Amino acid sequence: MSSRTLPLLFINLGGEMLYILDQRLRAQNIPADKAKKVMNDIITTMFNKKFLEELFKPQELYSKKALRTVFDRLAHASIMRLNQASMDKLYDLMTMAFKYQVLLCPRPKDILLVSFNHMDAIKDFVKDTPSILSQVDETYRQLIEMYTTLSSGEFQLIRQTLLIFFQDMHIRVSIFLKDKVQNSNGRFVLPTSGPVPHGTQVPGLIRMFSCTGEELTRQQFNNGGNYNAALREGSFEIFGDRVTKLGTNMYSVSRPVETHMSGTSKNSAQHTKVNTAPNPLAKEELNLLARLMGGLEVQKPGNTDSGFRVNLFATDEEEEEALISRPDELSYGVINIQATKDQQANAELAKIMGEFTESGDQSPSASSKGDDLLAMMDGL
Repeated sequence: MSSRTLPLLFINLGGEMLYILDQRLRAQNIPADKAKKVMNDIITTMFNKKFLEELFKPQELYSKKALRTVFDRLAHASIMRLNQASMDKLYDLMTMAFKYQVLLCPRPKDILLVSFNHMDAIKDFVKDTPSILSQVDETYRQLIEMYTTLSSGEFQLIRQTLLIFFQDMHIRVSIFLKDKVQNSNGRFVLPTSGPVPHGTQVPGLIRMFSCTGEELTRQQFNNGGNYNAALREGSFEIFGDRVTKLGTNMYSVSRPVETHMSGTSKNSAQHTKVNTAPNPLAKEELNLLARLMGGLEVQKPGNTDSGFRVNLFATDEEEEEALISRPDELSYGVINIQATKDQQANAELAKIMGEFTESGDQSPSASSKGDDLLAMMDGL
């Protein structure tokens, strides 16, 4: 497992979340000023300096429920509110999109190019807001500093860590199904055609050499695909052509996206239950999560007129039906972290360890601003 995976996971999932929310805000004809405020507020929170300091520290990946908690809070960083079913769908779309991108990366190192595609889009969302733009530029610099010097082996470890994280997620997504890149069981179809990875040759030739390095014979074979020469390498700088389209926006108002729960086998359900058993590292994870979320500032609408709800389904009825019909093994839940300055931190941790609750329309109050979480952290 790589301790450098979390920043890439967060930035790519965050980028996908912004793509989806931008599409839904436009589809629901939300006034431009409110839509812009939502995007700006979420991006400002994502790239908060304190938040990024915690994010870029070497650490193991959080559990799916812990990560879902972070994105649940992030999605409510502005005046927009999501019901649980819509939040579930949003998270499903985010995770399946990035899983697809990780699977299709020609080289493990290309995960960084996918990340830069997301960063480029995020930068475009806030191009008219210089204060937020500087935060995004600083994150580019941190990504370049941390990742561009890594070896191929280290990137392979990051890719493997991500695939292990996503391995039990098989949500069917309408766009992928229509494009025939996903099967009806929720598993992706890997192509056997197209350009080979940069720095490699089209398979189909075996060359035999002598002990002195002299080529002796050549033998061709059928590679079983329709491959062609590699494209030029994408840019790993702040500005440049990434070449790959993985990580760019695939959503549009005219192309709605639906998700469908894939039938899970008995073994899969049992596997999920094993994963949700009490974790001996739960206390450590809660400590990390508290520090991470301490940098997330979530505001509550000052009055009922300023806030609005976004529905990721066509109708409210569909949203209610999705909540009722969602299989238990696909319910992420949210870690409920509550602490105040006058509480004993250890006692509070003992109380909340393993406490996973469903989140509805509730949102943290504006007064907290992460202070309670940081207070709990200081006592540990």
